[in-house]
Amino acid sequence: VKRDGSKKARLCVQGCAQVAGVDFDQTYCAAMRGTSLRALASLAASLGMKMRRWDFVAAYLQGELEPGEVVYCHPPPGYATIGADGQPRLCCVQKPVYGMAQAGRRWQRTLFPWLEAQGFKQSSTDTCIFSKVREGDKLVVGCYVDDLFVLYS
Repeated sequence: VKRDGSKKARLCVQGCAQVAGVDFDQTYCAAMRGTSLRALASLAASLGMKMRRWDFVAAYLQGELEPGEVVYCHPPPGYATIGADGQPRLCCVQKPVYGMAQAGRRWQRTLFPWLEAQGFKQSSTDTCIFSKVREGDKLVVGCYVDDLFVLYS
């Protein structure tokens, strides 16, 4: 319950119950290395750039499931788990949700192409760092799961 009296809930799938090769096949999600973050901080200090950190709210929900990927989960507490026909009910997941083993990868597969479409170039040394130069202004973005570290001049 929030301060204003409204209620908020978040569905979390039990990813620990997912079976590799059955429920998912790809879970690798690159994360910016700690040394890269320190290098970005050093770069900002040496070039007089400003550095900010942004956290995406509900980032995993912004991802998209792969075409043809179907994920089912048990209904959350409070919902009927047995249908009128006596069969167990399942929920078909439409978007990646917290707890899914592949949710981080799906978010990254949404964010990285978007950054490239905005004109950012992906670093060859750390795939989680993107840069863009326009009219003398520099912009560098480092991605760590659902956090962005942004340097700008």
